[in-house]
Amino acid sequence: MDGTDGHIHVDTRMLRDGPAVRGMLAATFGLVGDAPSTVTTGCGQRVPYAMTSRRPESVTCLPCREHAAVEHLRQAERLERLAGSPGTTVPDEQVRRAADRLRDLARRFADG
Repeated sequence: MDGTDGHIHVDTRMLRDGPAVRGMLAATFGLVGDAPSTVTTGCGQRVPYAMTSRRPESVTCLPCREHAAVEHLRQAERLERLAGSPGTTVPDEQVRRAADRLRDLARRFADG
């Protein structure tokens, strides 16, 4: 993190952590977690959290865009494997829609 990188990156934990998770914890336990000050990115750098985005149109670092596309496709495949599994309470159609949204995000990251 040398301060000269003007690119917008992707947080490597974007699919596992973020505002939605912090919001759920706040609603469930009354705990409010701060956003991290720095994060590891898809290209392997540590940058300020403010220099990251979840929106494909905002990410300017090409290696981060590639990383995000791969991770969104991987998550879509994981979701589809869960559909119809014993003990799954989410309807298959809802799982398919979520997987389609992830594939759309992957395409948007890849098309950048």
